[in-house]
This record gives sequence, structure tokens and C-alpha cells, in this order.
Amino acid sequence: MQRTDKVWWCIAALSGAVLVILGAYAAHGLAARTTETMVSAVETGVRYQAWHTLAIMVVLVWRQVQPLAGQHWVLALWVLGMGCFSGSLYLMALAGLNIGIVTPIGGLLLMAGWLALGVVALLAQRRHT
Repeated sequence: MQRTDKVWWCIAALSGAVLVILGAYAAHGLAARTTETMVSAVETGVRYQAWHTLAIMVVLVWRQVQPLAGQHWVLALWVLGMGCFSGSLYLMALAGLNIGIVTPIGGLLLMAGWLALGVVALLAQRRHT
């Protein structure tokens, strides 16, 4: 395993731990502190973070089988996107901070990661045909 992959795995593990902690808090304690809208915002952040954490792990397994240069861009876009999208929702609900444009920028980064995944897959297919 490449050293950079170990870092990505650690990021995925930390992301998984954070999403479980925040998901549990949203389900069991957050409603007493804030509005239902804010609880829903945390749940949305957790859901997006969970799916993208899983996707990161899938790409890391793919890298073990077929390492490709563009895969790191996919991972980076998803990690930045999760930080911006989910992180801004968490800050809004838990700290009362509204950092406005960061949430949609995070969504765009997540989308860009998915598009980058498609490009990497298409380029990999071309090299092997």
C-alpha cells in the first residue's frame, strides 16, 4: 500500500467516526438544543458524508487493484466537498454559524468528484482497449 493511501484510509476512518458520532447526537440529543430544521441539516450532512466516505473506500480498494493517476483527484474532491458541505451544515446546526456559500461550494466539489471518477474510469478503459 502506498503511503498516500494510508493517509486516505485514515481520513476515511476519521470521517466514519465523525459521522457516527454526529448521527447519534442528531438522533438522541440535538433536538433538545435546536430546531427540527437544524436536526434535519445535521442528518443531511451525515447522510452525504456517509455515502462519500463509503465511496472513498471503494476508490481506495480500486487503487489497490488498478492504481491510476486521477484517482487522487477524485478522493481530494470528495474530502474537500464533505468538509465544505457537511461541515458547514454541522457548524450551522451546532455552533449557529452560517457560512452561506460554503455549503453549495461543497456540493459542487462532491459533484466534481463524481464527474472526475467518470473521467478516470473512461481514461482507464481507453488505455486497456
